[in-house]
Amino acid sequence: MTADTSARYREFKMPDVGEGLTEAEILKWYVQPGDTVVDGQVVCEVETAKAAVELPIPYDGVVHALRFDEGTTVDVGASIITVDVAPGTPSEAPAAAAAPAPSTEPEPEAAEPKGRQPVLVGYGVSEASTKRRPRRGAAAVPEQGAATAAIQAEMNGVPAPAPAALSRPLAKPPVRKLAKDLGVDLATITPTGPDGIITREDVHAATAPAPSPQAAPAAPVAEPVPAPVAAAPAVVGRETRIPVKGVRKATAAAMVGSAFTAPHVTEFVTVDVTRTMRLVEELKSDKDMAGVRVNPLLLVAKALLVAIKRHPDVNATWDEAAQEIVLKHYVNLGIAAATPRGLLVPNIKDAHDKTLPQLAESLGELVSTAREGKTTPAAMQGGTVTITNVGVFGVDTGTPILNPGESAILAVGAIKLQPWVHKGKVKPRQVTTLALSFDHRLVDGELGSKVLADIAAILEQPKRLITWG
Repeated sequence: MTADTSARYREFKMPDVGEGLTEAEILKWYVQPGDTVVDGQVVCEVETAKAAVELPIPYDGVVHALRFDEGTTVDVGASIITVDVAPGTPSEAPAAAAAPAPSTEPEPEAAEPKGRQPVLVGYGVSEASTKRRPRRGAAAVPEQGAATAAIQAEMNGVPAPAPAALSRPLAKPPVRKLAKDLGVDLATITPTGPDGIITREDVHAATAPAPSPQAAPAAPVAEPVPAPVAAAPAVVGRETRIPVKGVRKATAAAMVGSAFTAPHVTEFVTVDVTRTMRLVEELKSDKDMAGVRVNPLLLVAKALLVAIKRHPDVNATWDEAAQEIVLKHYVNLGIAAATPRGLLVPNIKDAHDKTLPQLAESLGELVSTAREGKTTPAAMQGGTVTITNVGVFGVDTGTPILNPGESAILAVGAIKLQPWVHKGKVKPRQVTTLALSFDHRLVDGELGSKVLADIAAILEQPKRLITWG
């Protein structure tokens, strides 16, 4: 391949999402082949086990090919889109479809120019992702030259040499690792990918009983790499099977881990919140609260923060490796939010330092962002305690499971008009039930009871926000 061709086509790879995540699902493409793109333009939306995020392209140019279909789960580091950064320049088609050939010797790495790097929102890019193998010159391995020759021959109308002419089988690094894990010799596999590349399906077929080694004809280079069919709900008889992936899969794993790691204790209290409801209505007309949303959840959050201030030992985490209790001198207040993609728990950073208007503003932004599906992974990290408002569904209360790594979670039930003894007489009052689950390794019954009792006392007499706060 000529130097012009190497410089013309750029491959945008699935960014390094960090936090131990190794893959992401392509939810939606915002561009198609032939579209013009500019540096920083969002080209697709992907979903990791943490959240759905948008990916900006780091190049100016014209989209040459989309490498995967919507609904496909892609490994980090895999090329997902090819961009022609010098449209109109006569040159050869990109060899992006041909993966770098294997080599038993370590290859030198050439650092790419510093500048913008594709990242998922909330994550950084690892150093390894800023380097690539040289594609030309003395450092190129023989297999790359052979693959390039095959591509050039095909474009010139000359029959391309058969993959068998290559000295070693072609396969991408993830496919090589898969073959190694399954104990499959790549040299024994008949490749079906473009230009003789061995695919994941080829490796799996080699492990199946009585495989049928029938090679498929090479596809044109400009075509996207074949993508597996996206998993979708399957109706089998009278049942529907829904693939578990993304946020829902991560949430399930986290809840199982939490339930069987932290010894949960849940306590309940039913409280008259009539005065709190009156205060909510007063605050709605207060000029200092103009432009922010005021609701009962705001005052529940403030009550929890005051209770934590009075009992700071409840704001902690358990370090299993060090066998230590880590007290937090800050409160990142999580708010459980139900979204179309599953349960998310973003948190308000340093909520303990915020005034009531600031807390209201942060709460409003958090909820609206979650409903739009724009919550970033960073917004869900580092939480210390959480509130889940099950009352919005008309539920009286529940036994919430701790968010992993946190010490407590408060469930707020529906606020209903109920008969209540007030000043010696039965009267209709606004009543709700609170439930506090806590990690009994960190919080004993006395401490948990005091925290819950303080929250209830504040909601019963909201003037305590002043006297206790």
